[in-house]
Amino acid sequence: MGSVAFLFAGQGAQHPAMGVDLIEASPAAAEVFAIADEVRPGTSEQCRSASKEELSQTENTQPCVFVHDLAVAVALRERGVVPAACAGFSLGEVAALTFAGAFDTRAGFELVCERAALMATAAERHPGGMRAVIKLDAAQVEGLAKQAGEDCWPVNYNSPQQTVVAGAPEALQELDVLVKEAGGRAMKVAVSGAFHGPYMAEATCGLAAYIEAGHAPSPLLIPVMANMTAAPYPADPQAAAEMLANQVSHAVRWVDTLHALQDQGIDTFIEVGPGKTLSGLVKRTLSDVRVYSCETAEQVAAIANELA
Repeated sequence: MGSVAFLFAGQGAQHPAMGVDLIEASPAAAEVFAIADEVRPGTSEQCRSASKEELSQTENTQPCVFVHDLAVAVALRERGVVPAACAGFSLGEVAALTFAGAFDTRAGFELVCERAALMATAAERHPGGMRAVIKLDAAQVEGLAKQAGEDCWPVNYNSPQQTVVAGAPEALQELDVLVKEAGGRAMKVAVSGAFHGPYMAEATCGLAAYIEAGHAPSPLLIPVMANMTAAPYPADPQAAAEMLANQVSHAVRWVDTLHALQDQGIDTFIEVGPGKTLSGLVKRTLSDVRVYSCETAEQVAAIANELA
């Protein structure tokens, strides 16, 4: 087995019937779902049967994706697949930190529920959305976002040819026109707010207060790359807490994160959680690496048989 990194999926990857097959296949995964149901009754059932529309509301998306992410990761670890490093996309960063020992499962899930509520409130106060812009490079998208209006910001640097922009509805409508004129394509992201931009400043303040009130992260057992810096999370608990709170209102530097992991010797990337978004971004960003997406019990078994 090469040097492995787990990549934890974020919002936008959710879909109906997420991860519930893991409950029967993995005791470790079953424990994750059980703890989630104790803290937030009905979470497992929501993962199993909620509609696409219900799952797209951030107060539902975040708990369900977190549980699926973490359940897949612990199921892989249970089968002997242990990463040398982790990274998580937005929400997935909290799952990565939990897996790496910053929080136990209950504390991590409670933090995600608080994060979701704060972001939902901020989204209600500052309505907006997000667009994934493809076929244009980051510099082009930055220029178009600036043209679209002051309430429009590049927030996720996903791959060399995909940058996500957040903003007000009218600014995003203008962006759609500008992107098309420039030869690109703007696709609506399945989220309920303008995340990772200034509209989430209130959520950052609320999350900082929550973390300060007895919910600070513990030292990590595995390095976790931070979305904000594309560098490992700081060892200092106060600095780590500040970074976790600020993450919701700052850009995700995913391209830089992937390059940093490869520079550290990672040659095998496993996306854990729903969908194949992150594995696709790896393939479009890096060469000479192995890439897997893992969200079902069958995929856990297959990857473990190959790598463990």
